[in-house]
Order: sequence, then structure tokens, then C-alpha cells
Amino acid sequence: MAASVALGACQGCRTTAGQGGGNGGAGAASDAPTVRIYLVSDLAGALEPCGCTKDQLGGLDHAAAWIRGQKGKAPNALLVSAGPLFFMDESLKSDHRDQDVAKAETIAASLKSLGLTAFAPGANEWAAGGAELAKLEVASGAPMLVANGTATAAGDDAGAGSPPSYEGWTVTTVNGVRVGLLGITAADKAGGAPLPLATTPAPEAIARGIDALKKSGAQVFIALAAVGRGEAKRLADAVPSLTAIVVGSPGGSGDMNAPAPPPERIGDVLLLQTGNHLTTVGALDLYVRDGAMAFADATGLQLGRKREELQRRIDDLRNRIAAWERDPQIRKEDLVARRAEVTKLEGDLAALDLHPAPPKGSYFRYESQEIRDKLGSDAEVKSAELAFYKQVNDHNRVAFANRLPPPVAAGQPTFMGVEACTKKCHKDAREVWDGTRHSHAYAALSDQNKELNLDCVSCHVTGYEQPGGSSVTHVEGLTNVQCENCHGPSSKHAADPDHVKPPVSKPKKDTCLGCHHPPHVEGFDAEKKMSEILGPGHGL
Repeated sequence: MAASVALGACQGCRTTAGQGGGNGGAGAASDAPTVRIYLVSDLAGALEPCGCTKDQLGGLDHAAAWIRGQKGKAPNALLVSAGPLFFMDESLKSDHRDQDVAKAETIAASLKSLGLTAFAPGANEWAAGGAELAKLEVASGAPMLVANGTATAAGDDAGAGSPPSYEGWTVTTVNGVRVGLLGITAADKAGGAPLPLATTPAPEAIARGIDALKKSGAQVFIALAAVGRGEAKRLADAVPSLTAIVVGSPGGSGDMNAPAPPPERIGDVLLLQTGNHLTTVGALDLYVRDGAMAFADATGLQLGRKREELQRRIDDLRNRIAAWERDPQIRKEDLVARRAEVTKLEGDLAALDLHPAPPKGSYFRYESQEIRDKLGSDAEVKSAELAFYKQVNDHNRVAFANRLPPPVAAGQPTFMGVEACTKKCHKDAREVWDGTRHSHAYAALSDQNKELNLDCVSCHVTGYEQPGGSSVTHVEGLTNVQCENCHGPSSKHAADPDHVKPPVSKPKKDTCLGCHHPPHVEGFDAEKKMSEILGPGHGL
């Protein structure tokens, strides 16, 4: 089954009710923009960051809190997305499928509550098959736009028959302005498994779409382009009648974060892209005067490099502060000074956006908002997240009840657990370990209904999926990050400590990086962190 129902052979046109006022009335009468367009690139199944450190980038509940909190400043808004949206990878592991689909459903419902208007897909959208994608599209409340695509049965669960075409564009009226949205993708060129999609050259598809949108009365033309930045630049040259291009990737995998490229203007076409995994959200404000739909730059995009430099310095300081807050050797006055430096740099960054509006004509402003804890948490989205974690816990408790760790090969050691390691020996080391966060790592999950979550559990137990270790549901005696995560399975050492050493007597700092790596931990210094878990009888 194809993922979208056609509304006229790839030329769907959907109109939603306006939000009052005449053409540009709100922008002309107050500081509020006539239309605000919130944009997201490559969300890619990122519901929230793992939470290993304070104030991490990302979190749909934080993004929702910011967007809803902007209602007074920008009452007339829409939300769009380009690139991978529902899934982090282009294919799903068989044992992760149910959990990943449940997370995608939570993301879709949350985006619907925020008023998602349209999205252009990356290859990841088909990770669970076309039938699931069709459900997610409905759940999101927004059309999946593929102006340059034709649905096929190849590589999908569609089976025989003639699949319908994709909807290519849509019109929505916001505060009297008719905004035309087109979607294009190169998902079938992403390099993964074959998709039930064949694409044609994007410039021709966009040109056809603009012609159709003009006939429907569209005044502003936004392309949602899951094609990568290089191709998006070529499209800006090829189709200068576009107002803006929201750039996303044709596909991708992995949980690493990528920074938001600076906005550009190619001719009169804005090129906009946010950081992936919802680390930033873009806000394009259009101020319409006298019905003119050509927009002058009131943002100062030429200062993009300066913005990048300031943001890098702010991020570096935040990472250092996060580490220093847990370091008893750092003086309080040094922390205060660094926080003050961050505040100053944030002020310098905000000042770059204080460009005056032109005396005449329409204009735009663009803002990129980092998504962090300090933005607060939206109650509706947070409730959906908590329900998701409970649903996954309940499901995985049954689904993986019989999943045991691999058996131990003959003659090899097995995992014993911290009690066996410290019952007669290593009592000093136990006292040190008891004072670390490793000793209650499992509770950090169970307190949030995440202890059976496949994305979390492996770094909060000992010997996960290793011979004689733990599994999702079988963690007896092996909860928390214990001795043997660093020193290896030590049953033979425990049985004869005078003659058999543990597999790893002195762990290297690289051991930490199996779990403590970006994006789960920002600015992690393995050498320094190792020193924090050492003490008398434990490395000292």
C-alpha cells in the first residue's frame, strides 16, 4: 500500500481556514509578523535526548513549550518539516520495530497538536513500511508532499495492484496570506533499501507546482526539500520564484547531532535548515506591507558567520560549565564568571538580530532557537512522552520475558555482580562506587518507566547482551553500572583471587566512551571523569 492518497495525480491542493484579518493586517498593525513559519529539518525520530547530562540539546516537549509560548508574539503561524521525520534510521532492527513505531506515533500525534501543516519525507519514513507510514501521515494531521514522486510497489509491502500517486503541494491561508507549500525528495537516491517511490528532476516538479499553486491563489511559495543542501542551492538558482527552501536530508541514520548551517539567500530565495534531531527550530517571520510578496532582509543574514562563532563559544562554555558544576575542585566564583560570560555572549548574539525594518515594502526576519531544558516542558507533549515510555515498558516486559543473555562458552568466566565482588574483598572500592552515580544508574531509568526501553537499558546495567550477563528483562544482580562493566566478567577471579586476575585489571579511558559519547553526553572528558570514580582501594 502506498503511503499517501492522491488528490489529483501528484497535484493535491488543500486549503485551510484563515486566522482572521486582511492580507498582512497583523504584521502591518503591530510588531507581530503577518505569518510565522516554524521549520524543522531531519527530526529523525528524536523524541527527546537521553538525559545523561543537564540541559542537553533537543526534546519535543521543550520545542513545543517554546512554540506555544510564542503565540503572543506570533499568533499566525504554521509548522513544516523536511527530511527524515518519524524514524532515526532507514531500516529498523526487528526487535526494535514495535518500540520505534510507538515512538513515531507519539511524535506524529505531538506534531499534530502543534499544528504540523506539511512535511517532505526522507527515506527513513518507509522504515516500517508504507502501511505504517500511511497511518503516521494521518496521525500527524499533515500531508506528506512529494511533488517529484510517483509511488511504486518496489521494495514495499504494497503487493500487486496500481499504487496511488503522492500529493505534491498544498495551500494554506494564514492571516489572509495564501501560502503555497511544495514537497520534493531524493529519498529513493539515499542509498538504502529500494523504496516504493520513483522521483523525477525536482526543478521541473517545482515549476509545475508553482504554476498550479498560483492558479489556486498562492502568494508565497515554500519548498520543503529533502534533497540535501547542495541540491537545494541548485534549486534556488533554478527556481528563483520561490520565497524559501526548507532543507532536509534525503535519508540518514545514527543519533549524532549536526549543527544548523547558517541561513543563506541565493538571489531572492531563502535557504533555511535547522540542526537535526530537533536541536534547533527555525522561525521565518514574514511581514507583509501593502500586499507586496517580495521580502527584504531585516535579519542581516550576512552576519551568519559571526552568529556561528558566537554560538560555538556559547556551546563550548556551556559544556565546560556542565562539567564544572560536578567538580568540587572548581571555585564557585569561577562558575559564576563563566555563567556571566555565557549571558553576555547570548546578548551579543541576540543583538545581531536587531536590524531595523526597511522604511517601505515587505520584509522578513529569521530566528534559530536552540532547544534546551530552559525553555520549559509542554504538558500535552510531555504527557504523551510519559505514556509512550509506560507503553514500551509494558510491551517489552512481555515481549522479551524469555530473552536471555548469550550462554557462557565452556571454560570462560561469567558475570558475578557487585555483591560477589565486594562481599569479602574490595570493600574500599565498594565505598567509592556507592558514592558515584554508577551505583544508582538503573533507578535513573526505572523512576521514569524507561528500564525496559531498548534505547536506554544497555548503559544502565552490567554485561548487557554479553555471555553470562544481562538482557532487557533479566538483570538480577546486574542492575547499575558495576565493577565488571569496566573490569570484565570476573567469576574466575572471584573464585581464586590469589591466582586469577580479572580480565581487565586497569581499564582504559576509552571504556567510558561506549556509553558516554555525544550526543548522550556533551563535552565529555573521559580522562577527567575516570578520576571522579577513583578513590582509596579503587585506583588510588
